[in-house]
Amino acid sequence: MFTPNASLSSFSVDDLGAARTFYSETLGLPLADGVMGSLEITLPEGTKVMVYPKDNHEPATFTILNFVVDDVDTAVDQLNEAGVKTDLYDDPGLPTDAKGIMRGNGPDIAWFKDPAGNVLSALKP
Repeated sequence: MFTPNASLSSFSVDDLGAARTFYSETLGLPLADGVMGSLEITLPEGTKVMVYPKDNHEPATFTILNFVVDDVDTAVDQLNEAGVKTDLYDDPGLPTDAKGIMRGNGPDIAWFKDPAGNVLSALKP
């Protein structure tokens, strides 16, 4: 039987310096230097995620991190003030309002990208 001791999620970026600035300064998450030239992000609940550089990085085509917030409107305002665009989709399957928030189709959610083009979200379940 497979019996792991722990788990760790990871994703790639094309510019570790830009990722460091975005995740620490723009999003305000604690960072540490990780193994093999990676970064280790500590998420609000204490979970750690490894971000590693990859020369031939291709952005994920799905949401890699979802940040649970008390108020999506406030989160969008804060992200937009920090220069982060939240109005990503022009898709009838993901109808968003003028602020880039999808409402009433599951949780209220706003998607945005990191500097490497990976998709993130702020959502209220």
